Amino acid sequence: MLKKKYTIADIAFMAGVSKGTVDRVIHKRGKVSKKAHEKITKILKEIDYQPNLVARNLKKNKIYRLLVLIPDPEKDAYWAPCVEGIETAAGEFQAFGVMIETFLFDPSATKSFISKSKEVLKNKPDGVVFVPLFYKEALTFVESCKKNNVTLATFNSYLSADNTRSFIGQDLHRSGRVAGKLMHMLLGNKKQAAVVHMDEAYKNAIHMQEKEKGFRDYFEGLKQGYDIVTHKVPHKDIKNVRKSVKDFLKDNPGISGIFVTTSKAYLLAEALPQTGPAVSVVGYDLIDKNIECLRSGSIDFLIHQNPKQQAYLGVSYLSEYFAFDKKIPDNKLLPIDIITSENYMHYLE
Repeated sequence: MLKKKYTIADIAFMAGVSKGTVDRVIHKRGKVSKKAHEKITKILKEIDYQPNLVARNLKKNKIYRLLVLIPDPEKDAYWAPCVEGIETAAGEFQAFGVMIETFLFDPSATKSFISKSKEVLKNKPDGVVFVPLFYKEALTFVESCKKNNVTLATFNSYLSADNTRSFIGQDLHRSGRVAGKLMHMLLGNKKQAAVVHMDEAYKNAIHMQEKEKGFRDYFEGLKQGYDIVTHKVPHKDIKNVRKSVKDFLKDNPGISGIFVTTSKAYLLAEALPQTGPAVSVVGYDLIDKNIECLRSGSIDFLIHQNPKQQAYLGVSYLSEYFAFDKKIPDNKLLPIDIITSENYMHYLE
């Protein structure tokens, strides 16, 4: 049975007041007597009244500019699904006066982020959804947005800043613990594993730091004498990743498992020696090359971060805020999905 849709006229008749009085109560404006307010509020609760948000927005007759600042998918394939999520949201909210535009920066260059963030501000947006890949530079950008009254949301990487209205992504520390649990199962009776940070500046990347903390916390909680070592392969050394990994394993011959904190686990897997003891690998993200390594067995597990959904929700939350005055969630933590060679196909579109 369809639920009856009550109009303001219906509610006014039921309460014995004017339509203007009902309108003032619903929209919380103007003066209303205590008696009338109580009567109208009671009726609204009884009928579970939902205002026509679409009509309300159309009456505003205002266009909102929502800009999205993300890493360039041409530089890192992980971000390609984000573009799909943004485009889906843009199509849904265009009719409600929210215009969405995407700006891309080089994920390996802080100067690129700074340049693009300045360009975003020059366009005088009402809101910005962005990935705070570079922590220090992101904080500076947040302060600039605050001065310009720009509403902010972040996704993928958490940013501790007062002016950001929402974060969409995973609990990165918990994600690292999940990786630790997986690695624990893979190691068996062996006691040495490594955390490898690939292709990003560790000191300026909170997402990598949180994942490593979670991973280490898991093993420290076992109190069984596990030795966890860290290796960094910055962007400048990516072309020589095979040598970097070879030298690292030579210095640490007891390593039996490696946790890669970025989407570049395939680079690590490809760099591992083909002979000698097998090294287990746990990494992130369903990019094509990682899937190939998962299928071949050179990567054991991947953790899926669902970048498309992160971007879609980030844009949708701010769009609903502008279009329909809907409250922006403080945090939206997505599930931590464990991907194997047996189930990866169910996560592909």
